[in-house]
Amino acid sequence: MRNAALSFITSILLATSAHADDPIAHIEVLPGWTTRTGTYMTGIRINLQQGWKTYWRAPGDAGIPPLFSWAGSENFDSVSIHWPTPDVFDSNGMQTIGYHDSVVIPLELGATGGQVHLKGQVELGVCDDICMPVQLSFDALLPDGNRPTPAIAGALMDRPMPAQRANVGPVKCEAEPSEDGITVTAHIPMPSAGSEEVVVIETPDPQLWVSETESWREGQTLVAEADIVAPRGQPIALDRSRLRFTVLGSERAVDIKGCAGVGG
Repeated sequence: MRNAALSFITSILLATSAHADDPIAHIEVLPGWTTRTGTYMTGIRINLQQGWKTYWRAPGDAGIPPLFSWAGSENFDSVSIHWPTPDVFDSNGMQTIGYHDSVVIPLELGATGGQVHLKGQVELGVCDDICMPVQLSFDALLPDGNRPTPAIAGALMDRPMPAQRANVGPVKCEAEPSEDGITVTAHIPMPSAGSEEVVVIETPDPQLWVSETESWREGQTLVAEADIVAPRGQPIALDRSRLRFTVLGSERAVDIKGCAGVGG
């Protein structure tokens, strides 16, 4: 009979490190709690060897986005990933976005009754002087409780702030045909997020490629421009309301969802 207490599972990489007993990365599931809305908040901690980094959900041109599988899990029917604010790196002249050393990623599970069993794998890209894909496995029975776990609560606090709290005004977007797809230019009325503001533009379609964004200030408006390309040159049906903009600045990060057409 499996112990009902939380199991902490350390995973060995598919890619080997310099020492078999010192993997480049390992993962552990953190004990969580039942929220006031009835969901279960847990989290995974990914620890990396010093100097190594891994990637955010939108990793940039040279990164690999994390890919999760929940195969074998029980007693939940949905997962919401709450990404903490990432860092911006320069990788051989290319911008990448992710985390270094250690990161806690909160997971909010739609619990269906009974003890939650969280099992699966995550495929990551990790980089230092070289980059490689790795696969980490996890398997944990999650204990009952209603007290927030400090590490998970801290990661939730570290998420980009919502647009309303950051005093973001209505965002307008222009979309013009380009040689390979379309060019989107977003006009984001908002106070400065600090020096060197980086804007990441995401679409709801993972098949669409979005270029590194160019951004600049026009007074109190942050302007961001990126190219969006479909595989094999297919036409793109752009739903502006489902675009997502993340502004990463030295003072704060801001999460903005949707924009309207210019004049809309």
